[in-house]
Amino acid sequence: MPQAPASPAKTQVSSFTWGSAGLRFQFRIGSDGVVRLAGLDLNEQPLTTLEEIPGRTGEYTAPLWLPLVDVQLTGSGGHRSSDRSIYSNAGSRLLYQGHAESSEDGWTRLHIDLADPESGLRAQVRFRSPQGVAAVQAEVRLANEGDRRLVLESVTSLVVAGLVGSALTESGSASGPAGDVDPLAGLDLHWADNEWLAENRWRRRPVRELLVDIDQFRHRQDSRGSFARTSRGTWSTGRHLPMGALVDRRCGRALTWQVESSAGWRWEVGEHCGAAYLALLGPTDSDHHWRQPLEPGEDFTTVPAAIALGEATAPGTRDGGFAAAIGELTAYRRALRRSHPDHVALPVIFNDYMNTLMGDPTAEKLAPLIDAAAAVGAEVFVIDAGWYDDDAAGWWDSVGEWQESKSRFPDGLAKTTDRIHAAGMVPGLWLEPEVVGLRSPIAALLPDEAFFQRDGIRVAESSRYQLDLRNPAAVAHLDQVVDRLVADYGVGYFKLDYNINPGPGTDLGGSAGSGLLGHQRAYLAWLDGVLDRHPGLILENCSSGGMRTDYALLARLQLQSTSDQQDPLRYPPIAAAAPAAMTPEQAATWAYPQPDFDDNLNAFTLAGALLGRIHLSGYLNRMSAEQRALVAEAVGVYRRIRADIPRSEPFWPLGLPGWTDEWVALGQRASHVTYLTVWYRGAESAAEQTLAVPHLRGHDVIPRILFPATSDTELSWESDRGELTVRMSRPGTARLISLTHRDLDCSDAG
Repeated sequence: MPQAPASPAKTQVSSFTWGSAGLRFQFRIGSDGVVRLAGLDLNEQPLTTLEEIPGRTGEYTAPLWLPLVDVQLTGSGGHRSSDRSIYSNAGSRLLYQGHAESSEDGWTRLHIDLADPESGLRAQVRFRSPQGVAAVQAEVRLANEGDRRLVLESVTSLVVAGLVGSALTESGSASGPAGDVDPLAGLDLHWADNEWLAENRWRRRPVRELLVDIDQFRHRQDSRGSFARTSRGTWSTGRHLPMGALVDRRCGRALTWQVESSAGWRWEVGEHCGAAYLALLGPTDSDHHWRQPLEPGEDFTTVPAAIALGEATAPGTRDGGFAAAIGELTAYRRALRRSHPDHVALPVIFNDYMNTLMGDPTAEKLAPLIDAAAAVGAEVFVIDAGWYDDDAAGWWDSVGEWQESKSRFPDGLAKTTDRIHAAGMVPGLWLEPEVVGLRSPIAALLPDEAFFQRDGIRVAESSRYQLDLRNPAAVAHLDQVVDRLVADYGVGYFKLDYNINPGPGTDLGGSAGSGLLGHQRAYLAWLDGVLDRHPGLILENCSSGGMRTDYALLARLQLQSTSDQQDPLRYPPIAAAAPAAMTPEQAATWAYPQPDFDDNLNAFTLAGALLGRIHLSGYLNRMSAEQRALVAEAVGVYRRIRADIPRSEPFWPLGLPGWTDEWVALGQRASHVTYLTVWYRGAESAAEQTLAVPHLRGHDVIPRILFPATSDTELSWESDRGELTVRMSRPGTARLISLTHRDLDCSDAG
């Protein structure tokens, strides 16, 4: 959406630009010496068209743009009381010192140096952008170069201000009730609520409904509130995703963002000087009990945050601008990730847990599942929770040693993993590395400093202690566990789970929030070390499903569990919305066909996983030959199309799904083919729905059902409108569909 710049005569003394043809930033240095982000250009089309917001009259002369960095220092405060993360006195004192540009390894970079002459605080704002991608990552390094101790209470990683709707920039009309056009008219805010078993629930509301118009020009000051989303405790996405989007529904432009933190984050959208602003932060004192002391000579770097810009190919298409911006964010996420062969290979994974063994594996139970999984084409076989359970009292509060159970595997776990190897699959194990049960022998072997503490007492949650990986003994313990399991059993896959939320953190050595951030950064370093030692090892990120879906972790881990949802009919909105939160090739969705399901329901649960990472489960060994053939068919289709998934961009032909929507659809656009998964959850015996595929408008397209091959679903393509009509013959039906250009049609594409 457009950004509205302030009058150059009031603030501009110099300016510079940085970026690429895809996305450029314009910076201006005001007469006060403060640097402000004053403009965003998308694909060489300026989003800056106004010199100031009409209606800014009288004494209300605050700069339209905000300082590049806002930092709350204890004892310094702000120049306006509010619950916002802007308006700090220290931020308005950070003066421009210089900037430098560079390019390396496919990224362009910009560093801007700032200094506060009063406190001695220096800041370096670091931007980097993958070449050819309309996305930018930002972080800020702060250093105390003064002679007294400083304490940080919050620091923005990125601030973008001056955002207005295109209706204003096109008309130039005055704002507010007395004018023709509200500056925020036409802007929608998207955000996602998250919950165990109900992840990725996106909301969309007009910005003006969320930010009350108080007639700030009459009162000569901004409102004191904002619309904010924050994390709580150690589940970074236990309540919301650390991302959102602003979409201009009139012109189809969208700005999306993500905060890359597992240890506290905040984003907020508010109104400043008649326009909207966006502030992205890591942990803060008010939200996360975070304070960071800086002695003279010490430094601190914020968590990274990123923004991406996109524009709908066909303005007016529902959520088209959002999908375009998510496409740029997807490309950025792929550039951000640690390189790993799994991102291309996408092996088919069978996991014994979901709706199957449910944490009760034994050698006897696993043997027929291993054979059945191999027979349908699985390539990884994961033994989930319980493989270490040798305690009659239950294993939940005794985990942490990670030794095989003698009762479950009387001939040794190696015999079972050898069977997996012999069947042509890679063995995997479930692991919850960060926790130690209260009854585990590890709880007594490790020192108190190896665990989260508050007020000198170990933190206990759900009968578990939380390891603190800032402590070398905790790291050494986990290194020994992983290296032993890889060496002894040939493990090539770990499902890394995390099922507790012990609160804001550990106050050992400082505030609870700073302790959590320190632990999480140590956890990331531990993960890097594991992958450095075992570069082919596949690591899945799970946290009671999707309770830590953030790109601090997903920049390193290969897969993300999308949910623990056990009801196949409730899974579609989770699976369909997942590619907004992660790349499709990292989105692990359960497919759990069962011998007591009919063919339609088995096809329903299988089809829903075929555009991401298929996490196969279910009692395949108890199925009829015909049922196993359907599973093998789904796996075969997946193996044929999976090469397209890491090159695809998601879109939503019906808009982002609602939790109870009868029709749900996910599209993924690859270079030569477009794939659609369509779910119908209505009650009618027959129904039809029209799906918008605007990028194929005007093309001669062949629609084809890829799975299941035997289907009475009817497809009809309307070229002039770029629409596909799908007619389902019964409720509880899901289909995987391909759309190919007639001159590009080939058997591999369906």
